[in-house]
Amino acid sequence: MNRRQSWNINTLFLILIFGFTIATLIKPDQEYSESENRTLAQMPEPTVETVFNGEFESDYETYLTDQFVARDAWIGLKTDVERLMLKSESNDIYFADDDYLIEKHTGAFTSDTAELNPRILGQFAEMYQEQFGTEHMTFMVVPNAVEILDDKLPLLASPYDQEKYLEQIRAELPDGTWFDTAAILRDHKEEEIFYRTDHHWETLAAFYVYQAWAEQKGYEVPSEDDFEIETASDSFEGTIQSKLGIDTRKDTLELYLPKEDLFYTVQTDEGAPVEYSVYDRTALETKSKYDVFFGGNHAMVNIATRADTGRKLLVIKDSYAHCFVPFLLKEFDAIDMLDIRYYNQKVSELIQNGGYTDILFLYNASGFAEDTSISRLTY
Repeated sequence: MNRRQSWNINTLFLILIFGFTIATLIKPDQEYSESENRTLAQMPEPTVETVFNGEFESDYETYLTDQFVARDAWIGLKTDVERLMLKSESNDIYFADDDYLIEKHTGAFTSDTAELNPRILGQFAEMYQEQFGTEHMTFMVVPNAVEILDDKLPLLASPYDQEKYLEQIRAELPDGTWFDTAAILRDHKEEEIFYRTDHHWETLAAFYVYQAWAEQKGYEVPSEDDFEIETASDSFEGTIQSKLGIDTRKDTLELYLPKEDLFYTVQTDEGAPVEYSVYDRTALETKSKYDVFFGGNHAMVNIATRADTGRKLLVIKDSYAHCFVPFLLKEFDAIDMLDIRYYNQKVSELIQNGGYTDILFLYNASGFAEDTSISRLTY
């Protein structure tokens, strides 16, 4: 290669690097990524302290990564190249059989937070064991697709053994309060119980778990014949697909609508208007179609029913509970759904003043392991 060719290549390289950087800086910043369902980093404000301690540089790097021009297209191109190279994973996601995209959750279960959270949950259970009794407290931590659908993973895949972590949680809890969702899901692993493109379990999986839990609790055990099963969307592409930015097989999102008329009201957060359905169908017109359940995440959701059972339930949860709670409407006069990630008041005061007869804790395994707000349970 002669000097002129070398100069041309170097010049082109610099134009590309600086050109994309300048384009990123002059384009309007996005506050929210609908495809990834998350808030994007904004331009950090430099101070003497943050510049010298490296915080500004780190935040600025995150900002450029989040706001990079044509970011989604570059993510998709990177994934396509890796698949052409016959890689079995990308961005901590396995390319699994039957078109499943399955998250590995690398590092989720080995952090200090993951080690601490089971002990905190055990302390929480002990705090309220006398008040509620073990028969009125249930703890469900649902394993992720990578654990249940392990037979679909690529050859030589070696994700973390979530069963070991679930046993660690169970060991911290009073006898009789742990509900083994893993065993139920494994019994149905040949069915479509996890989305191919999203990190949630499907409504069918929640239904199977609810059937088993209702039987254990002595509640009425429903059958699929009790519902009109509606295909709310056949074009659902979830958060995992968004991380890869590729075209892939789309998911079907189903709603289980009781054939029996049920009257109830729903209020999402204090001061929000009262609704008469747990479903926000406007979400079906967006990328975040799973938000059809309750309109997505809220600090508190209050549901009032006409069940007349004398029972009031507090559900401490992440979004895995959103497709599970609609099955509960016949069994409780009131259901409060608490998301401690967004709740700014003391959980102890809520429980003290809430008049609850029952508590259900429902999280997915990786979400529980990574959630730093679990520590607020004992405040």
